[in-house]
Formats: sequence, C-alpha cells, structure tokens
Amino acid sequence: MNARTEAAFAAVDADIERHPPTFPPLDEWREVAPPMSPGAQVVLTCGSDLRPEPIRWLWPLWLALGKLHILAGAPGQGKTTLALTMAATVTIGGRWPDKSACEAGNILIWSGEDDAADTLLPRLLAAGAEPARCHFIDGLRTESGEVVPFDPARDLQGLLQEIERIGGIRLLVIDPVVSAVTGDSHKNTEVRRALQPLVNLAAACDCAVLGITHFAKGGQGTDPAQRVVGSVAFTAVARVVLVAAKVKDEQGEDARILARGKSNIGPDNGGFAYHLEQCEPLPDIQASRIAWGKAVEGSARDLLTDPNEEQDGEAQDVAGFLRSLLADGPMTAKAIFKDADGAGYSRDQIKRASIKLGIEKRKTGMDGGWQWALSSAEESTKGVKGASFENTHSSHSSALPSGEGGAKVAEDCTFPETATFATFGGKPPPSGEERTKGARFENALPSHSSHPSALPSEEADTSALRPREVL
Repeated sequence: MNARTEAAFAAVDADIERHPPTFPPLDEWREVAPPMSPGAQVVLTCGSDLRPEPIRWLWPLWLALGKLHILAGAPGQGKTTLALTMAATVTIGGRWPDKSACEAGNILIWSGEDDAADTLLPRLLAAGAEPARCHFIDGLRTESGEVVPFDPARDLQGLLQEIERIGGIRLLVIDPVVSAVTGDSHKNTEVRRALQPLVNLAAACDCAVLGITHFAKGGQGTDPAQRVVGSVAFTAVARVVLVAAKVKDEQGEDARILARGKSNIGPDNGGFAYHLEQCEPLPDIQASRIAWGKAVEGSARDLLTDPNEEQDGEAQDVAGFLRSLLADGPMTAKAIFKDADGAGYSRDQIKRASIKLGIEKRKTGMDGGWQWALSSAEESTKGVKGASFENTHSSHSSALPSGEGGAKVAEDCTFPETATFATFGGKPPPSGEERTKGARFENALPSHSSHPSALPSEEADTSALRPREVL
C-alpha cells in the first residue's frame, strides 16, 4: 500500500471517529427493511458441516474451474487471440506458458464481434486446436424455428442445457463480457446483478468462464485492473483479472505482456511476454496466433507502466539514486537491487531508471553475474575483466500447445527462426564473419506435436521483457 492510499484510509477512519454511524433500533429497521417473498427463508450453513475444498485450476493460478475471469486490454493487443490460444491449449491437453500441463476438454465460444468461420476457427487452428472440441454459439432457435441472435444477458438458461448436452466443457469465452449486462454497465449494482447468472453458470458447469473487455481511455500509470471499462464491479465480481498491454522493454523496443492484474484466489503478480505472429494454418487461410515469451516478475502496474509515464519527480529520484550507486564504479545487479530495496525502491523502478540513464549491463565470465556501469564514466568500466555484453537473444517457441489432435493442421504455419549465441569464452562476442563462425545456433522450431513455451531461465536481472529475433 502506497503513502497516498494509506493517507486516504486514515482520512476515512478519522471521519468515522468524528461522525460515528448511527443505526435505528431493530424494531424500527424491520419496518423499513424491504419485504421478502412470501414463504421465503434465509438458508444458513454451519462451518462444521462444510468440508474445505481446494481451488481446482484449469491453468494453475491463472484460470480456475467454476470461476469467472476477466481479460482486459487496449484495442490491438490481441485479447481475443490470447483467449483463443488458451482455448486451443485446452482442446489438446497442451502446455501452458509456464509449462504446466492442461487436462484436455471441450471449449465453448460466444463472440459478438468476430465470425466463427473466417476468424475464430482459423485462429484456433493456428494455435494447434482440435476442431472437434471447439464449439461456437451461433444463436437461439425460437419455438417457431427461427434462429435469432444469442443474448448472454438473457439466454444463459438455454446455454446451460447445451453445455450439459455436450459435456466436458472446460472453458467458456464471452467476447465482449459487457454484453452480459442488460442495464447500465457503469453502475455497480446493475453490473453485479447482471454478472451473477454468469458466475452461477461457471459454478454449475464447473468450467472456467473468461470474459473479454477493453481498457477505458486514459488511466496510464494506474492499477491496470482499475482501467477496465465500465463499473468497478466487472473486476470485483471476477475472481481473476488478466490484463494485456504493449510496453517498452529494457532496450526501448515494443513488447507485449499478459499479467495478473488482480486475483482473489491466488497471487496477483507476474506475467508472460508474448507477441503476435501471422501464419497460414490451411491453404489460403491467414490467421494470427500467440508466440509466448519468457516469464516476467512484478506487479501488473509495474510491468505495464511505460518508463516515460512514470511521474517525473519519482523517476528522477530513482535515477539519482542509481547514478550515485554507480558513481564509484561498476556494481553487480544483485548488490544494486539489495541496496535499492533498503532505500525503498522496487526492482522495476531501478530497471526503468537504468533505461533512462543508459546503463551498460555486462556479464562477467561464463558463470559470473551481471555488472552494471554508467555508460558516460570511462573510469567506471575499468577492471571488469572478461565481460561480455548482455545477450538479449533467446529462442522463441511457437504458441502451439503440445498435443497430437489438431496440431497437424497447423504444421504448415511459418515459424520465425531465431538463434542463441553462446558465450565467447568470457569475451565480448565478435562481429561480422567471426561472430557467425563462433556462434551456436539453436533452431526454435519444435516438432508439430510438442510446442513448449519459450521461457529461458535467467538471473534476477531480467534483461528484456521479450526475446529479440536475430535477423
């Protein structure tokens, strides 16, 4: 909790002490309380009659069975493609970006924005999905036989019947989730009331429900979960809120991040880098898919905040702190982060300050740690023997989850070829022809039946949010 939030809570507490709330006597309250339905009775359960149950996960700590989730982001960040990539993983029992296994199951998708034949199914195939496990909500058939558009705000009872008929539905995608709200999507009470049937559906069908929505305009630098368009009830009712955004990595290049913006049932930090790529899952069929990058640490606010959007005063303080640390010479990243923590600065703040200052990051020897130095101070770089420039090249993998069914249709997709340069004996990597001769290339294209996520391990100093392609 930051100082501003603490001050706000303190002000509320002080106001309550000055003006304590008053409550009417119980008899008076009964007279003004809204009446209940005739014959209705409140049902209570004693804790001793309950058996504690663990949360059951579809994707451990990210998607829970029987719960409502929200995936939010600005337009153009690939939110639908992200959801479809997750759905594809479910259909083949593949691997999630953290390499955890997924139990195979059926998926169900309703989209008020994209066509199933020319957009949704091609993207699923591009991600390696098994089409026999993919189901799309086309509409609602009336008593007269006419098919009318499906309305998630009123037709969930009929949807429940179809889910029970199909069986094995593990993931339901609603795009956009605001369509489930009949009233004003900016009013807390109306949104909560409208989302409750969706929450009940998730519990009744024992499937994860993922609703897609947008970020509201503005709000950069604030908590990403608070930027979700409409009422705060969207994020309050959902048990997990995932956020996607484009940011600048430590090299100043564009990178996309999927992060946990909020979770009531698990950790609410961490994320994965990803990027969008085009492929041809079938002849003459073009589709986008997700290529997962490495895992990244930090809160969603830190991960999705552009360094240029940080408040000037705070950014200058952090930059000044880092500059003073390195004024007498290079330091290890581990020592810098330790000193920064003692001074009250987060690791992400220090990383952003390093971008502003143009800090040089070098690796000392093959098994050594990372050294940081001021680029403008020649004296600070002396004495660092056997250092090689930080390697930001690591293998990409395709977004296709592992599995057999459905993966064959995607084997014609074009994969980017990347390479990883081995360490050159503790020396800076050579350039030109010598660099090519001394390099060890690793083909990033896996077999079509197994597509693990590219999550290279690294020291605490995360050098980039997204691997860079070697051209």
